[in-house]
Amino acid sequence: MLELASVGASDAVYDLGCGDGRIVIEAARRYGARGVCVDIDPRRIAEARANAAEAGVLDRISFRQEDLFQTDLRGATVVTLFLTYDMNLRLRPKLERELPAGARVVSHWHSMGNWQPLRTIHVQGPAREHEVFLFRTRAASP
Repeated sequence: MLELASVGASDAVYDLGCGDGRIVIEAARRYGARGVCVDIDPRRIAEARANAAEAGVLDRISFRQEDLFQTDLRGATVVTLFLTYDMNLRLRPKLERELPAGARVVSHWHSMGNWQPLRTIHVQGPAREHEVFLFRTRAASP
């Protein structure tokens, strides 16, 4: 997901529904990016924080225990998603409204409805192949 989004040191990677934090931790560790882990479950935030500390990147990541639909996304340059198709569709208006033009959205497994991906790759999971989609936001309408 991070390679597909061409994440670099100047990026702010937001993982919505971060779970154990592995995506943001890898963005900080491998690419020097800053990151934001968002999860509604306090146990997952605690786990992500502990994993970031163990990886030595705690200073590059912030943690938000909140509903992803309430998270302010205006600072993101990359948003990673491993949600359901329905959640992706519900999230689209928020992404369109809050992300700057040119921000990248990467979704594992589920598309974003009629948004046309810039690129789609296929990765082999333990049981089957999954699609990963890369989208780029456009300028807001006047």
